[in-house]
Order: sequence, then structure tokens, then C-alpha cells
Amino acid sequence: MTDATSGRGGVTSRRRGRPPRTESADTRDRILDAAREEFSERGYEKTSVRGIAKAAGVDSALVHHYFGTKEQVFEAAVEVAFAPALKVRDAVIEGPLDGVGERMTRTIFGLWENPVTRKPLLAIVRSAVNNEAAAAVFRRLVSAQLLRRIAGEIDAPDAELRAELAAAQLVGIAMMRYVIKIEPIASADPEQIIARVAPVVQGHLTGRYATDE
Repeated sequence: MTDATSGRGGVTSRRRGRPPRTESADTRDRILDAAREEFSERGYEKTSVRGIAKAAGVDSALVHHYFGTKEQVFEAAVEVAFAPALKVRDAVIEGPLDGVGERMTRTIFGLWENPVTRKPLLAIVRSAVNNEAAAAVFRRLVSAQLLRRIAGEIDAPDAELRAELAAAQLVGIAMMRYVIKIEPIASADPEQIIARVAPVVQGHLTGRYATDE
């Protein structure tokens, strides 16, 4: 009797359907890498599941199999790309509040200045700005994984608002410097920006603004 997985001449053939488990992790990672690239280059609106599949060298059905809809692919890609940004949360939690503004500002700019982490951040920001579905994913992720946890470390009745204002300050500057590239902020020394912005972020978070001596 011929085994169900064998073809003619006893040569084993693979059934159609789900890939073997040994291939699953590599295929999933390849799809995510392709998705981040596509979203970064094209934005959410112009990126398609078919385009992601083509870039990853797989069939569109596999993209749907692993992730579902385009929005779900975006969410998965964003979640992985967003992981380094959780260092911002750690910067707030791990040190004294007196220096939280500088730690948070320095961490954010460190992520944007690094070409490896900058590209996925660009994909997230560009997509969120241009598409409501992408913006909703970004809001959920930022709110649940970053801002609420930062707010939990702030001893103030308006802690969530403080955390959001600090984030807005940094995101706005990042937009002008790395996305829109407005001069002179686009080419300014990062240390100069950090020195000027950190006290403002400190004020948002703790209400204690640095003053000139």
C-alpha cells in the first residue's frame, strides 16, 4: 500500500495546506520583514497583502493564514517593530523621577537616530498619519504598552495626561526631524535637541521644570 504522503515511485510529496512546523517560524518572520518594508516604503493605504506576499516570496494565502487581514498584518508588524520603544517605559521606571525627562528624551532620540530602529518607526508613523485603521492600531499599542505604564509611575491625578503630553512633545519633534525633515531641526545636533527638550518633557511628567541657574 502506498503511503498517503507518497507520490508515484515512492517519492514523498508534501500535501498542500499548512507548511511544516520547521518552516513556519522562518516563513512568518519573512512575511513580517516584508510587511515592515512595504509599510515603510508605501504606507498603509498603498500596501496590499498581495504585495507583501510577493516581497516575502510566498503565496497570499500564507499571509492570510499566519496573520489574517491587512490590518492584522500591520498590527503584528508594528508590535514587533515597536518592541525597542518599550525602552522608553523602562527609562521611566528604572530611575529617579528627577531625571526622567532626559532619560525619556534620550531614549526616544536614540531609537530615531539608529537606522535599524528608525525604519520601522517611520513605517508606523507614516501609516498612522494617513490611515484611520493604522492609526487605531498605533493608538492601542502606544496606549496599552507605553503610556499607561508610564502614567502608573507618576504620582499625580492627571498622570495619563502628563504622559501623553510628554509623548506628544517627542513625537512632534520626531515628525519634524525625521519625517517632514524641516530645517534646521532636521540637521541639528541631537545632543542640542535633547538638552533643550528634556526639561520640557520633565515638566510634563512631573510638573517640575528645570530653570536656568
